[in-house]
Amino acid sequence: MPPARSSKGLGSKQARPGRGPGVENVQADKEISQAKRSPSSPQGAPRKRSAFGDITNAHKAQGFAGRKEPEKMIPKKASKGSTVLNMAKKNEINLKKSLDKAPPEESPAKLSHVVNGGLGEEQVDPLVVVAAPAGLVAPVEDIDKGQLDDPYANAEYAKDIFEYMQEREKSFLLPDYMKSQPDITMDMRAILVDWMVEVQENFELTHETLYLAVKLMDHYLVQVGAMRDKLQLIGSTAILIASKFEERCPPCVDDFLYICDDAYQREELLAMEMSILQTLHFDVNIPIAYRFLRRFAKCARATMETLTLARFLCELTLQDYTFVQEGASRLAASCLLLALKMKNLGGWSPTLEYYSGYQVLDLLPLVRRLNYLLICGQDDRLRAVRNKYSHRVFFEVAKTEPVSMQALEGALWS
Repeated sequence: MPPARSSKGLGSKQARPGRGPGVENVQADKEISQAKRSPSSPQGAPRKRSAFGDITNAHKAQGFAGRKEPEKMIPKKASKGSTVLNMAKKNEINLKKSLDKAPPEESPAKLSHVVNGGLGEEQVDPLVVVAAPAGLVAPVEDIDKGQLDDPYANAEYAKDIFEYMQEREKSFLLPDYMKSQPDITMDMRAILVDWMVEVQENFELTHETLYLAVKLMDHYLVQVGAMRDKLQLIGSTAILIASKFEERCPPCVDDFLYICDDAYQREELLAMEMSILQTLHFDVNIPIAYRFLRRFAKCARATMETLTLARFLCELTLQDYTFVQEGASRLAASCLLLALKMKNLGGWSPTLEYYSGYQVLDLLPLVRRLNYLLICGQDDRLRAVRNKYSHRVFFEVAKTEPVSMQALEGALWS
């Protein structure tokens, strides 16, 4: 008889093709592999720990073999030749005529053809046209055109989806709710989020699940006063709800009871799940910074190492209560801009400005705060994020030397 096929274990679940606004698919396979190769995950069951029982978060780190950084994609250049030079002169004349006449029936595609014809070897393919305030037509790279054949990328609707998400995030801006909380503090919240990062690693959940869980917890605490002995129950239940929304195979209720060191009963967890969902009116599709960050990194043609550095900066803000009132898209754009400056990879390109909707001046205050957090925001009690991004599988980006505030000012204005 032929030998029986070995069945796959739970730890080898495949990356799901994507859902909701996950349309960018930028280096998604590598990001999923990073999440699945969690350095702190044990070989057996997840390590249970009460969030407030051990605030030192002292645990041994294990290293993994790193991955090579993918080569940066270089846009194609147009070929030289006498024909191009002749056409360039003609196109300049035609462009002036077309702008003077400005016929309403002329489509942007025709104008793009006229403008791009005079670009010579600086032409980047593909291009779209964006109307500038001064009446000029600026070429911007169409970052979704190369994925039109991918049915999971939704490239045809990607820009519309992210514009909708940016509009939707205005309805989910968080106020300063800690003033109205009777028994919890900002430090307690930071310790809880640090524990939630460990849970994400132990259960090998996606980063979208972690970000959404923190958002669910914050929005719930805006409307409900919580006691400190129930704070971990709120955090673990938020992860459970986010897992059901994001994960292909979410952990079960008993797993969350175990990871909380059996501090709560099954009935308490289910009752908290009902309370959170009813309080939020079951509207759990909250825009998160992680999705925008991947989208903007695609616009910048950032390598996986640069994207991971930006992810590290963004994940640090989850623990810091002073960042909860920031919009998700603005926070993601600021994290990427700081990562680009730390790697000396230039600044905010026209493509980034077009797709993000932010100019450099819009991001400067937040970039300064992020750099200050990186330099002075270390807390010995909160080590989960820094330990996580100190491993080779994450390119050891947590060990990257931060730039001084003075050097950052010069880089931002250069």
